[in-house]
Amino acid sequence: QVQLVESGGGLVQAGGSLRLSCAASERTQDYTMAWFRQAPGKEREFVAAINYSGATGTAYVADSVKGRFTISRDNAKNTALLQSNSLKPEDTAVYYCAARAGVRIVLTARFYDYWGQGTQVTVSS
Repeated sequence: QVQLVESGGGLVQAGGSLRLSCAASERTQDYTMAWFRQAPGKEREFVAAINYSGATGTAYVADSVKGRFTISRDNAKNTALLQSNSLKPEDTAVYYCAARAGVRIVLTARFYDYWGQGTQVTVSS
């Protein structure tokens, strides 16, 4: 039922910045929002998630991108953002927005119920 659309991907230089946006078709107040990424030939990898507890939610970022990536949400706009100001070539992947009902943050893709179509991020050296 929930439609998710990612935007903001493209070609970025190493060390550059990224701002990915995920727009949902309905209010996101009751959903944990997450970002995953998948490089060619590799398994889909968890990047970050944010739930709806408190005013701004509670965020969790994977160790592989901790300190470089942040996730945030704006329930009034039904959007979730993934941002970085220090991209590396190994960040190259298709990035997917995902959502699941509930407040618990989980790191496994199969537990997310809704997915966007993905947006390509390519980081050049």
